[in-house]
Amino acid sequence: MSLLGKLFGTGGKAGKGPSPQEAIQRLRETEDMLTKKQEFLEKKIEQELSTARQHGTKNRRAALQALKRKKRYEKQLAQIDGTLSTIEFQREALENANTNTEVLKNMGYAAKAMKAAHENMDIDQVDDLMNDITEQQVVAQEISDAISKPVGFGEDFDEDDLMAELEELEQEELDKNLLEIGGTTPVPLPNVPSTSLPAGNHEETPLSVLSPWFGFSFYHGVGACLKPLWCTFSFWGRSASLLH
Repeated sequence: MSLLGKLFGTGGKAGKGPSPQEAIQRLRETEDMLTKKQEFLEKKIEQELSTARQHGTKNRRAALQALKRKKRYEKQLAQIDGTLSTIEFQREALENANTNTEVLKNMGYAAKAMKAAHENMDIDQVDDLMNDITEQQVVAQEISDAISKPVGFGEDFDEDDLMAELEELEQEELDKNLLEIGGTTPVPLPNVPSTSLPAGNHEETPLSVLSPWFGFSFYHGVGACLKPLWCTFSFWGRSASLLH
């Protein structure tokens, strides 16, 4: 029989011990009782102190008896303070133990639930499943890439050939513009001079004398006459280069 069993009259075979909740409740009730006893003793100490002051020098014997009772009450009050500290410590320890018990109980319950959840699962099956998922993701990505590619027949063209054709079209447009400029610009005809040619050898007549007679500068006339001819040569020369 344990020491507590001897003190409280219970043996090891008397039955199951109290639960932590019951013990905590008992300790709280004891704390309430001792707290009320404290308040009572404090009042008694105040009364005895007042009695000792009233008698004072008039009745020293009564005053001394009142002070003695006050000392006993103070001693009891100090004992109750110590008892309350011990009970409070024990109650807090029981509350912590009860909390730990509930926590462990809930953790055990959660562990059982987790075990039941994993009962039909195998790590090899999980690995196979993850491999299947990864493989299907790769297939899905390949399908998405194939769908996103532009599809068309006969669209395999050489970029160099396209650029050469574009340059030919640009050159044709440029030659066409040059021909239009050369063909539409009218060449002004010279006016008939009002003065007669100077007498003498016309072969030796200077150009400065002949230019007023032609009505325009010799160089201007030659340039205007040669301009259409130059455009024609330029067009055939570029066409020959494109054919080669």
